[in-house]
Amino acid sequence: MPDLTRLLSPRSVAIVGASPTPGALGNSVLRNLERHGFSGAIHLINPKRDTIEGRPCLKSIAELPEGVDAAVLAIPGPAVLGAVRELAARGVGAVVIFSAGFAEGGDEGLAAQAEVARIAAAHDMVIEGPNCLGLVNYIDGVALTFVETPALRLGDRPGVGIVSQSGAMAVVLGTTLMAKDLGISISVSTGNEAASGVEDYVEYLVDTPHTQVIGMIVEQFRQPERFLAVARRMRAAGKTIVLLHPGKSAAARESAATHTGAMAGDWQLMKTKVERAGVVLVDSLEELGDVIDIALRARPVGKGGTAVLTESGAFKALTLDLAETIGLDLPPVGADTEAELRVAMPDFIPVSNPMDLTAQALVDPDLYRRTLQPILADRSFAAVVLGIIQTDEATAARKFPYIIDAVRQIAPDKPVLFAGLDDGAVFSPDYIAGLRAIGVPYFPSADRAFRALRHLSRLAEREFDSADVAPIALDGLPSGVVPEYRAKQLLGPVGIPFPAGGFAATAEEAKAVAARIGYPVVLKAQASALSHKSDAGGVLLNIADDAALADAWTKLYANVEAYAPGLALDGALIESMGARGTELIIGAKNDPEWGPVILVGFGGVQAELLQDVRLLPHDLSRAAIIAALRSLKSAAILDGFRGAPALDIEAVADIVVTLGCVLAGTPAIREIDLNPVLIYPEGQGAVALDALILADG
Repeated sequence: MPDLTRLLSPRSVAIVGASPTPGALGNSVLRNLERHGFSGAIHLINPKRDTIEGRPCLKSIAELPEGVDAAVLAIPGPAVLGAVRELAARGVGAVVIFSAGFAEGGDEGLAAQAEVARIAAAHDMVIEGPNCLGLVNYIDGVALTFVETPALRLGDRPGVGIVSQSGAMAVVLGTTLMAKDLGISISVSTGNEAASGVEDYVEYLVDTPHTQVIGMIVEQFRQPERFLAVARRMRAAGKTIVLLHPGKSAAARESAATHTGAMAGDWQLMKTKVERAGVVLVDSLEELGDVIDIALRARPVGKGGTAVLTESGAFKALTLDLAETIGLDLPPVGADTEAELRVAMPDFIPVSNPMDLTAQALVDPDLYRRTLQPILADRSFAAVVLGIIQTDEATAARKFPYIIDAVRQIAPDKPVLFAGLDDGAVFSPDYIAGLRAIGVPYFPSADRAFRALRHLSRLAEREFDSADVAPIALDGLPSGVVPEYRAKQLLGPVGIPFPAGGFAATAEEAKAVAARIGYPVVLKAQASALSHKSDAGGVLLNIADDAALADAWTKLYANVEAYAPGLALDGALIESMGARGTELIIGAKNDPEWGPVILVGFGGVQAELLQDVRLLPHDLSRAAIIAALRSLKSAAILDGFRGAPALDIEAVADIVVTLGCVLAGTPAIREIDLNPVLIYPEGQGAVALDALILADG
């Protein structure tokens, strides 16, 4: 990828399609550059004008001096391709293309976009777009966009970098952050990403000292592994990426394809991978702005629970309800902290978390400081939320100054968030500015504060260090669909537990296997083309002796022939009939873009109706795998529900660890499916009844 500096921090700019008409794209770009105080050379191009607003105007791109850093194309789509060719011939370093109608517009547009990419590659040129809104560099005062933007220089403040495939959403997020008085370093909309994508811009921003947080709105990562590597670098540098990624629903994925020309991938798989790399994945634009606010303004959120101070018993109950719903930990107040609080507060205020200070602070406003001090010193709390009733100017004046002064005096090493309980209350905005000046984000509702905080709490709790994965290579792995018997021959020796049994190509061989393992047995038809054996009558149970086995062998072949005439079986698998157990499903996948992941969850009805499954990175520790299993909806079953014995969760973790090693050592594997896996009481293990492998050639 060419150096992005000529695009993001140009010393000279050309506007192709410059115009004197207010509101025209070329005119808006010029006004933005002037408003932001751009100090470099500006070259205007319009064949019908000699001057525009007192600036000389060139008739064509051919008249440009050699080596202009960046050009903006404010021209119709059909003229773009020719303009890009001419700009490349003049050695222009970067081009911003506003026009739509490329990859999102059908085959002809897709071909034009591919040609733009080819030209860019041939001339080491950076292309932003097409179908984008451009960029704003608030560090150097560069605004290559037609959207009117305020000239707010970042200065020495830490800033937020905005990287969005949607231009409109980049503008929306920028407006949100400015309203929160947060500084922006660089905002880029990447559009269709013909020759530069979100990964390029994040890689640029991670190394800029002005950018502490990156806010992203992405519908499709085109280079997932590269993004994950950059995200890990961002986390290692103590910086935060906050991502909004549409695509949970099938309808959203279809919309993404028509909107940006991208084919959206598997959202859950993406979630698993980006969170493992240290990215905070949020669910809405509101959450995106709120999480960025905390990440940039407040002290870092560490491991631990949240303490809540409020002034209403009813709100205390509402907080307990919401915390349970979203999974926000509200630990009880420890004995030492309780003793300090008991001294600090009147007897009629009970010590609890959340804690209702009642209206006492109206007559004793120093109560805020006396209660905050021991709570902020308590290591079991990683953050404090103040749920405050604001009411009106007079009431606010009895609260805000004392809260601000208390936090300033204490100078906590953990985040403090202020949540107004009565959105719309009228009071001086200077109070909000005062909170923000001491690193306290202000939220108009407690719900937003709690949800944003929970995202960062999860980040602090996450396991990032990879477990010691010893790669296991499956020798002799065939390509395509690997039938059950062959999959078990490959996976059994490396540690995946299966029922006792063996493969037989003839009825006599089947009897020999049964004699070795003992009756009763199950007989299962085997062929690569027969993935749904039960539907074909290819699974026969409780075969009691040799005679029954001979009859079953004949019946098995007849059933399959009736189901799929001409389908040739390799033979049959003969296995011991096992005891009943709790059904799980365990699968593994080597995604060609995102890499390996493992699926674990409850099988049977839970898998089909409740979707009670989790996707996990392939390199988690056993402890993290067990924690993931305990987070399933039906996890109570694992610990012995209603008098049932606790189940051997350790044995399941062993299977997951082994599959992770197999994925790491055998990249040709596309998928492994173990379904069902029966889990037995503690100490009795688990066994996979079926296995299927899909592998590349």
